[in-house]
Amino acid sequence: MSKVIIACGGTGGHLAPGIAVAEVLQGRGHDCCLLISKKQVDSALVDKYNHLDFRKTPGRAFSGGLASRAAFLLSLFSGFWSARQLLREEKPDMVLLFGGFLSLGLGLASKTLQIPVALHEANCKPGRAVRFIKRLADRVYLPEGVRLGGVPPERIRYYGYPVRKEIKHCLKAEAWKRLGITVSNKLLVVIGGSQGAMALNEWVTHNFSELARRGISVYCVTGLGNSSESTIHEIDRNNVDVMAKFVPFSNDMGDVISAADLVVSRAGAGSIAEIIRCRAPSILIPYPYAADDHQQANAEAHEQRGAGLLLPQNRLGELTGEVAELIFNDWLLAKFKSNLERLDRFESSERIAGDLLAICQTRAIARAHKFEIKP
Repeated sequence: MSKVIIACGGTGGHLAPGIAVAEVLQGRGHDCCLLISKKQVDSALVDKYNHLDFRKTPGRAFSGGLASRAAFLLSLFSGFWSARQLLREEKPDMVLLFGGFLSLGLGLASKTLQIPVALHEANCKPGRAVRFIKRLADRVYLPEGVRLGGVPPERIRYYGYPVRKEIKHCLKAEAWKRLGITVSNKLLVVIGGSQGAMALNEWVTHNFSELARRGISVYCVTGLGNSSESTIHEIDRNNVDVMAKFVPFSNDMGDVISAADLVVSRAGAGSIAEIIRCRAPSILIPYPYAADDHQQANAEAHEQRGAGLLLPQNRLGELTGEVAELIFNDWLLAKFKSNLERLDRFESSERIAGDLLAICQTRAIARAHKFEIKP
């Protein structure tokens, strides 16, 4: 039996794939410990996974002015020594890092103790943490077509983004029933990622009357702390009641996305992976202030694959017209769905878990031979 420590906290885009891989490893009889942040979004997301071992650990992102960067360096130094202590106590066979500030200290500490390190990059443009740790990694998992200079090709695997097992496509009528909503015509789902998107929330509020007039209901996941759960109603052209439901958070994103005729979303790698899994045509609005502009790269790749459309946030005034035109275009929606199905070729979590265990086994064999007593 192998033991793997997974650093995956900070955002839903890091935490969700960590959970997906951990569940596969645990299902195969191996031990996992998942390091998460103290953020509210991490606590909300892990609430339903009582069968997994989560450890909250402090950390700070590299951002802001001189004082913030000094605080980050202090946090990194502290995290390094805390990680060394954890590794000595847990004695893992492998460490898996999903990027973000929790990965840095653990990655550095793992190499000083000669523990193999695997690194997962979810985005089409690698982030700062991944670029910093890449030369320390024994294995790097990348999205298809992404290059990462300085890493020998034999260390790279194109295994995609691990999606949690409960995120799966289902019939719209089934999803509506489980969500407790009634849709008279078309349903638009709006999601802003694990932390929400104020620009998208405000767009729904300001434009719902026009959407409702056209017979378009809305289900909007606003993000924790951005609003309380509420529902508003309007009447369409045919005098039919149309609703817009706002929820701060959902633990049933498979149903939420499957319920949609069309999704409007930020372009985080996790959101896109779940959109692909649930076969949902989408209009992606990249967060314009994302580090390294990685959401723009993600959205461009998704659009180039014929799976959805990209609309920059500075053209948000055009979104209502784009939604109204696309959501009633059954031919184009069907084309998008076909391409989405083609993109969902394999279970990334299964491939990554299998590769991690192979590395652990190779290391175990090497250590056994090293200490073998020869006659």
